[in-house]
Order: sequence, then structure tokens, then C-alpha cells
Amino acid sequence: MAQISLNSLLFLLLVLVGGVLVAWRRHISVSDNPRIDNHSITIQVSQSNGKNWWLTCVYGPQGNDAKIQFLQELRDIRVACPGPWMIAGDFNLIYKDEDKNNANLNRAMMGRFRKLINDLALKELPLHGRKFTWSNQQESPTLVRLDRVLCSVDWEDIFPNCLLQSAASDDSDHCPLLLGFHDNQRGRRRFHFESFWPKLEGFHEAVASAWTSVPAGACPFITLEKKYNAVTKSLQSCWEVALLENILSIWMNWEFPYMNFLILIFLLLKRRYGVPLSKCLRIRHLALMDI
Repeated sequence: MAQISLNSLLFLLLVLVGGVLVAWRRHISVSDNPRIDNHSITIQVSQSNGKNWWLTCVYGPQGNDAKIQFLQELRDIRVACPGPWMIAGDFNLIYKDEDKNNANLNRAMMGRFRKLINDLALKELPLHGRKFTWSNQQESPTLVRLDRVLCSVDWEDIFPNCLLQSAASDDSDHCPLLLGFHDNQRGRRRFHFESFWPKLEGFHEAVASAWTSVPAGACPFITLEKKYNAVTKSLQSCWEVALLENILSIWMNWEFPYMNFLILIFLLLKRRYGVPLSKCLRIRHLALMDI
């Protein structure tokens, strides 16, 4: 069973005995003529911003012959449904060794599934919180990842912050999957303290200035957090630029400066420490004046 939510948008995919049920809220615009195949249902979702995409909900068969027909079914769907595409459900297939907790693997079928994913240029959304989605619920259980979400690259471009998570269920040997389309917000950049910073001239004065810039508040813990943030910001925004300026001052004494290496330093500095591009360009301008 898988449940997919897009804030107020809710699709509910229920894997029944031999069938698939797809439901959506009435204010969502969906194609009037869904495509119904032997092991899947495909609908087209129309968004208010004009970006339409396809959703295919699957319930993979058990037998090997039926699985081969199921893989061809997915190929046929792709031909008929070009554009952004997402496939979700119980595929009853795996394509990696780590998708199962034992060595009882059907490698021929794994290869067919892997070839389908490659041929159709699909990507699997990473599942957070669980490695396997099905258990035979025995004392020494067989665990397999049968349920998954695949998507095309252009679908991921529409929903770059999607997040696939697992939930618990007492009523099924499959675990529910919850896909939030806007849940994976980018985290703040991590702070890296460099061991050479304390050796730089003026380091202690800069730390002291940032520390004392935050006045004491009613809550000492909040004050402490603000002081740490002030010091972090000061080190990230000022000291890396100062270090680069020192490097460039030495570099300018070289007879033949290497501009490609200089540009590389700018890119690495901006990528790792978030130094504003305007400061990088200012330093580059000063360097060019001396070359």
C-alpha cells in the first residue's frame, strides 16, 4: 500500500487482490480517460501552473511470464505517455542485491527490471526510514523492497524537493509509503572550523568582537546560541576572504600566475563557505590589476 500527498493533493493507491484503486480529491484536475492495463492504472494530472505529468500506479504480478509481460506493459505506457512521469506501487520486482536480505535471487528477472529502468531513463526516489518494504512475517523473515517510486528526470525537475518516507501498518505485510512533494527542504550549510584559523593574525580579536556584539538577554541559553551564531557567521564571511587575499598577495609575486587555478579557488571558496560572489569578484578584480 502506498499513499502519496502533495500538500492538499492526495492520491491514495490501495493494492487490492488483483487490482489497483486510485483516488484523488475532487478539486484536482485529472484526465477524464485513465489508461487501464493489466497491472496498472495511468492518469494525467494537470496543475494550475500548466505543468502536466503522468502518474502510473502498479501492482506487479507473481509469475515470471507475467512479470515479463508487466515490464513490456510499462514500456508501452511510456510510448503512449511522453513527458514527466512517476510510477509508484508494488512492483513485485527487485533490481539490486541489497533489495533482499538473502541470496535467493532471480538474477535474470533483476536484469530485465534494471534494463527497463535504464532504457526508460528512470530514477528511483530514495526511501527514508526503511530499507525493505515487505516481510513474510516469519520467525526468520525474508525481507524485500518490492514497493518503490520511479520517476523521469523531467518529473523530478517539477518536484525537486520531494521526500519518500515509510510508515508502519498492522494490517499488511507491506509497509505504506508516503511521498511528500514539497517536504525535502534544503538544510542550512554545515559549519566547518578550520584548524589553521587560530594561527592567523587577528583571529582572537575577530572572535572576541563577534562574541561581544551580542548583548545578554533574559535567557542565557538563547544568548549563548546567538553568540555562537555570530562567531560562526564572522568566521565564514570574513576569514576565508582574508585568507584568500593573503594567498593572492603571495601569488602576485609569481612570474606567471595561473588564471585557471585562480578561478578554481573562487569556485571552491563560494561552494564550500558561501562567500558572496561580489566579494569573490572584487578579489579577482584586484588580482587582475596586478597581473
